Amino acid sequence: MDLHQRAPWATLITAAICLLFLFVLWPSARRIGKIVLVTVMSLVAVSAVMSRLNYFEWMFHPVGSPEFQAEADSKLDKSEMVLAIRFGEDARAYPISQMAYHHIVNDVVGGIPVAVTY
Repeated sequence: MDLHQRAPWATLITAAICLLFLFVLWPSARRIGKIVLVTVMSLVAVSAVMSRLNYFEWMFHPVGSPEFQAEADSKLDKSEMVLAIRFGEDARAYPISQMAYHHIVNDVVGGIPVAVTY
């Protein structure tokens, strides 16, 4: 079992230990101590949840299915930079302006699966 498989369990165990400390320390804590305990436990809970989620997918939505247009139908400016790929008779051009946000496009060009990135 590698670290990637153990990490979710480690975060849950660590959060459970922090929750246990919260329950043990709560009765003897004064008002300011309770505020500190709640604040720390809130940060631990948020950290445990965020460590289990892929929040990069929230920021960079993957391109589901790229749509293509013929060169004559394209509204790209002549000076627009593109990433181009060609296999046999099949060719694609990916505008840098679109790639700058997504950074990667999975596609099939000439029957060959490709991952286009820069």
